[in-house]
Amino acid sequence: MSYCLAVGTALPAFAHPQETILKFMNQLVPLPEAEAGRLAKMYARSGINTRHSVIPDYGCGPEARRMYPSTPDLEPFPGLSQRMAVFQQEALPLALKAVQACFDKLPTLQRSEITHIISVTCTGLSAPGLDLMLLKALELPASTMRTGVNFMGCYAALHGLKLADAICQSQPEAVVLLVCVELCTLHFQKIPSPDNLAANLLFADGAAAALLCGEAKRPAGPVLQITGFASEVALQGWSDMAWDLSESGFLMRLSAYVPELLQQGIGPLVERALAGLGLKQADVAHWAIHPGGRKIVEVTELALGLPVLEASRQILAECGNMSSPTVLFVLERIWERFMQWQPQERVLAAAFGPGLTLETALLTVLE
Repeated sequence: MSYCLAVGTALPAFAHPQETILKFMNQLVPLPEAEAGRLAKMYARSGINTRHSVIPDYGCGPEARRMYPSTPDLEPFPGLSQRMAVFQQEALPLALKAVQACFDKLPTLQRSEITHIISVTCTGLSAPGLDLMLLKALELPASTMRTGVNFMGCYAALHGLKLADAICQSQPEAVVLLVCVELCTLHFQKIPSPDNLAANLLFADGAAAALLCGEAKRPAGPVLQITGFASEVALQGWSDMAWDLSESGFLMRLSAYVPELLQQGIGPLVERALAGLGLKQADVAHWAIHPGGRKIVEVTELALGLPVLEASRQILAECGNMSSPTVLFVLERIWERFMQWQPQERVLAAAFGPGLTLETALLTVLE
């Protein structure tokens, strides 16, 4: 068996109200008056109040910008190398804040007990990568096993959980540190395409960490057992959600058709996932659904016949879509505010990403 012991999260210092980012976007992407009015309505209806960034640029004066130039037209517009330079400087400190938040919840566990690191990111790539940065910063043995999950998008945290589960199942003495960090705001784009406008509206920065262990390291008291996983790809959505590299940063394709695809696919996926574990939807007490956007939360509620997904809506409002860490933010919120920690209480986590991929993980309270 494998167990999730704690989840910790971290946000960068610069908290930008959605209306402040809209003002910056109006400068970044000048639009005709009618289109600017439609964009303002999109921001107002986004379900997002605040987004965080590692850079002050979206809410400061021109002289205080860090990545964008101080020129009125933001030219020369930053290229990929400039964005990656900021990622290299900022990703590790934010990741370490999430790791520390995780360990703060487990005072009896020492960093020296970590046997494996799984790093997750899709907004910055380098070698040596985030896994080695974490190993060095945490002063772990050079022999610590490492795995990098890169460029998978919003569902990647659940893929990381799946890898951690496999490690812990095969090595009962394992203690696995899973770290997701995304700096999405480094990739805001200037060309006013529908994809760019949608991505500029939704995405934000954040980091989350989780500690998992095998049977031999399970602590006393209730824990969340990782009970099972299910995954499917809705291939008809192949071109509706995608993530590409370009000279001006990473480009997100996010079709308005995505919520409809999810509405068609998530119900049957959840039904099959639970049936494989001998469960029904009524057996799930909490739903940790990745809030990819307001519409995605709404269609998920509708497709599954759920009441309001409070934790998902709260995280979307407070943080926006942070890509891979987001579902762990939702899980942490459920863990700390909504769970009763009754034996066999179950949480189903689900996230969606390029492909169009749907990933789920079931966690169960054990005494």
